[in-house]
Order: sequence, then C-alpha cells, then structure tokens
Amino acid sequence: MNALGKALLGFWGSSIGKKLIVAVTGVMLVGFLIAHMVGNLLIFQGRESLNDYGYFLHHFLHGWGIWIFRLGLLGAFALHLVATIALVRENRAARNTRYAYDATVQAPRSSRMMIWSGLTVLGFVIFHLLHFTVRIDPDLAKMKDPMDPSRHDVYGMVIAGFQSPIVVLFYIVAVSFFCTHLNHGISSLFQTLGLRSEKTRWVTGKIGIAVTLILWLGFISIPFLTSVNLLKDEGVPEKSAAHGSAVETISES
Repeated sequence: MNALGKALLGFWGSSIGKKLIVAVTGVMLVGFLIAHMVGNLLIFQGRESLNDYGYFLHHFLHGWGIWIFRLGLLGAFALHLVATIALVRENRAARNTRYAYDATVQAPRSSRMMIWSGLTVLGFVIFHLLHFTVRIDPDLAKMKDPMDPSRHDVYGMVIAGFQSPIVVLFYIVAVSFFCTHLNHGISSLFQTLGLRSEKTRWVTGKIGIAVTLILWLGFISIPFLTSVNLLKDEGVPEKSAAHGSAVETISES
C-alpha cells in the first residue's frame, strides 16, 4: 500500500478523522437541504417557475449535471452514515461500565434519539426518492406540463402527490424527526470544527435552532398547505394555455 493509502486509512482509523468526515459531509448535506428547500418553494410562484427549475436541473450540462450532483450527494450521505455508525460503536465499546441512570441523566434527549431519528430519516429519503424522483406511481410519472408538453409537470406532480392524507402525515412526521436529528447534528458540527465554546455556546445553539426551524417550516409548508387545499392546481391561465397550444402546434408542424 502506498503512502496516500496508509494516510487515508490512518485518518479513517482515528475518531478525530471520522468526526471531521461527519462534520464536512454534514455541511454538504445541510447546504443541499437549504438549496432543495429554496427550489421547492418556487411552487408558490406557480407552475411555470417550478417547471422551469425542474427542466434546468435535468438539462444542466446536457443532463450530466444532475447525475454528477446525485452521485456526489450519495457519496456524502454514505460517508456521513458509515462514519456516524462507526463513532457510535466506538463510543459504546469504550465504556467499560455503563450505568443506565447516569447515561439517561447526562445524555440530552436529542442525542439519545439520534439513532432512531436517523433510521426514520433514511426511510423517509428512500420513500421520497421513490415518490418524486423515481416516480413509481405511473400517474405521477406521465404528467406533462400543459404549457409545454415536451417536459414533465413538476408542479402538478407535487400537488397530486400530496392528495393522500397518509402521505402528508408521513412527510410531516418524518420531517419533524429529521429536524430533531438535524438540530443535534448542527450542534455537534460546531463542536467538531472547534467553533463551540462556553462563549459561543448560546450563539451556535440559536443558529442551529434557526436553521432547523426554517427548514422545518419550508419543507412541511407544501404538503400541509396542499392537504388543506390552500395550495392547489388551478389549471393554466387562458393566455398561457393558448400559448402552450400554439407551441405544440408549431412543434407538430
């Protein structure tokens, strides 16, 4: 094995190395979540804005851009998950004697729930990908933009996808679990990067709560407002419909 391989193995073998991996990949994942939320919120600007955004994502760099991004995100998620599990196992192995009462008193509630919330998040991610990315529901997969039938109707798909109360409830519960996990993760991230001390504890704590609250409100707003019929597919305005028909006619001729 060459020097680089030995260095990487040594880095992974140390708890500091794994903590840094968890922190760096955590920053990447939080950045993705913020960008993903902002993109999702384009639904409030209407069908054209959200469908333009979806079209851009799937055609950036001739369609390669989204796959490069997905592979990078998948790699970061896998590293984050594996390193976190390894750290939990190391911490448990390092305890020669465990006192249930002391552990319960010393460990914050969010810390004790990390494993369960993490598994819930994993299940939610898989369901979300099958729901809106893979589109295993043929009715969602075949939806076309009424203003431009050559592209997928992301706006209509999202509205239709949240018509089931069970799906809406699952999204809200899963996102809430996820935000509990995220709040603790942001706190740990600051500590790992050496940005958390007695002087900065209050500030970093508030930053974690603020980021978590913004993401929670942003992500649950769409399924919730759809479920109470405040966000709905009202069809295409007459001018836009006429324009779409003209575009379709020209493309056919």
